[in-house]
Amino acid sequence: MSTILIVEDNEKNMKLARDVLQSKGYATLEAATGEEGVRMALAHQPDLVLMDIQLPGINGMEALRQVRAAPGCGRILVVAFTASVTPTDRSQISAAGFDGFISKPINLKEFLETVRRLLEASRP
Repeated sequence: MSTILIVEDNEKNMKLARDVLQSKGYATLEAATGEEGVRMALAHQPDLVLMDIQLPGINGMEALRQVRAAPGCGRILVVAFTASVTPTDRSQISAAGFDGFISKPINLKEFLETVRRLLEASRP
């Protein structure tokens, strides 16, 4: 079973993502700040991180940088999970090194398909 860390400060978005993922058999971990997300990613080494960009404390891009810089964590899949969908936002997110992008509000079918595709592609 794959473990997915959801880093999201909006309670409703967190609940929706958690409930949808758990209903499909994924184990989930949760963090509400960038710092907590980094700590949990390093401690638990999840298969995938859904990272909001606008977070209290450090933002999702800085959290990604810290996870990527940590020994042994460079290959954790990290997907931007955000309502920031302007072309400029997308190019900054892509340039930051995220493995994918899921926009909010989520389209359930696209959300699950993106998660499945990324996890399958990362398996040896």
